[in-house]
Amino acid sequence: MPRFSRKGVTKILFAETITSTAYIPTRTEITGATKLTKAIAAVDGFSLENDEIETPDLESTFTSKIPGDDKAADSSLTFYEDDTDDELEQSLAKGSTGFIIILRKGDIPASLSMDVYPVRVASKSSVVTVDNEAAKWMAKFSIVDSPALDAAVPAAT
Repeated sequence: MPRFSRKGVTKILFAETITSTAYIPTRTEITGATKLTKAIAAVDGFSLENDEIETPDLESTFTSKIPGDDKAADSSLTFYEDDTDDELEQSLAKGSTGFIIILRKGDIPASLSMDVYPVRVASKSSVVTVDNEAAKWMAKFSIVDSPALDAAVPAAT
């Protein structure tokens, strides 16, 4: 099985709207989405977690578990700050709603590698440091509904 690095392959976009109630964007919606990939310094979260339920019984000292509620992990994107353009900061202002689209294997039509997270920007803040590194800012996201995972990337037009 060939392996790959996400750097240079994975694409991350922000769409203000997706018409499908299943959160599957059209090719037009992907093309019109704000491209975030080049500005991203770090990605955290954007995954589902499960709150398992413990099910102990009197017959055993082993505590078994069953699946419980699903929830989204705390999710954020850290961006390199642009000293002349604030388009991304405006698009991802606190309270903004939309969809984070992650094309895990790149923009490959029909690949079952697209995840779409319906989000609200919970906070946006500068990352201020005296370390020898590029200026950054972070947007934290609330995942507001079940994401569409492993969806097919729409065909190119």
